[in-house]
Amino acid sequence: MFKPRYTISSKLLQNIKHIAVLIEELNNKKFPTIVTLEMERNARALSSYSSTSIEGNPLPLTEVKKLLKHSPKHIRDTEREVLNYNKALEHLNKNIKSGKFEISLPLVLLIQKMVTNGLIGKNRSGKIRTEPVFVNDPRERKTVYLSPDAHEVKVLVQELLNFVIKNKDILDPLIVAGIFHKQFVIVHPFIDGNGRTTRLISKAILARLGIDTFNLFSFENYYNKNVTTYFQKVGLYGNYYELKDKVDFTEWLEYFTDGIVDELLRVKKELEKASLGLLPPMRPEHKVLIKYVEENGSINDKEYSKFSERAKSTRSLDFKQLVEQNILERFGKSKNTFYRLKKD
Repeated sequence: MFKPRYTISSKLLQNIKHIAVLIEELNNKKFPTIVTLEMERNARALSSYSSTSIEGNPLPLTEVKKLLKHSPKHIRDTEREVLNYNKALEHLNKNIKSGKFEISLPLVLLIQKMVTNGLIGKNRSGKIRTEPVFVNDPRERKTVYLSPDAHEVKVLVQELLNFVIKNKDILDPLIVAGIFHKQFVIVHPFIDGNGRTTRLISKAILARLGIDTFNLFSFENYYNKNVTTYFQKVGLYGNYYELKDKVDFTEWLEYFTDGIVDELLRVKKELEKASLGLLPPMRPEHKVLIKYVEENGSINDKEYSKFSERAKSTRSLDFKQLVEQNILERFGKSKNTFYRLKKD
């Protein structure tokens, strides 16, 4: 049975209290849908960029944003890695929004399969490893950790998941998510995709914090600011069997919650900018169109023409631009075409 050792230090307690205050502040403020949609899109791009960058992906954030916007058919492995991460993130977001998210071994295997799709052999994608793994630091390019033997991995993963399930309504989600994050890295259950899978599942566990603006959140960004520190904090250096009984999660939990505070402060600052009108302005006709969809659920060209004097070709361009910006989503064909707000 997995029984993590940690202490609720003064720093950790301070961080937990600070996070509770920030969440309450964010949840008590309402922002226009257009603002949250734009920030949500940016957060997904930032998460996809940061989490893959941690693993050594060289694509800059500007290229990642273009990639997610256009999703080209012919892509390199570096681009596939980013698109895979974004797809897995969108999948988790849908489950969280629908209230269907439940952590389980099949979910963990699915997420790893999604992030490694097309990057490793099918016999290793979505499956617990059956061979030894030597963990390398991608920045230093040398082996730094010898992980548990393959025959023990499935049991270790299930014990960790049992801990999460048992304590999800007992311990603070910050503690549960933080412990899951580090222990999953320690067990290292896959040949590839361990870090990306860990960060995605940890992020989903954090959704239980009740952050209404959770989709605007990208804690991967904090780790990517100083990857060396992240690796030093989250993993172990040496042989698992020599270290497993000495692991204390306290220092990691302090660092983990530092990252949550940092990211919540970033989200708060961005939302405050939006409320002050400091974000790039939206065209007036687009604001009116979006407001109508917010109030009525959908819109078609005939409905748009009733409150707009714009020509049909210009109205079509308005719809096209908002679809390209991932603000609206198109349904139906020809005369039956209508639009709704884009959802993850």
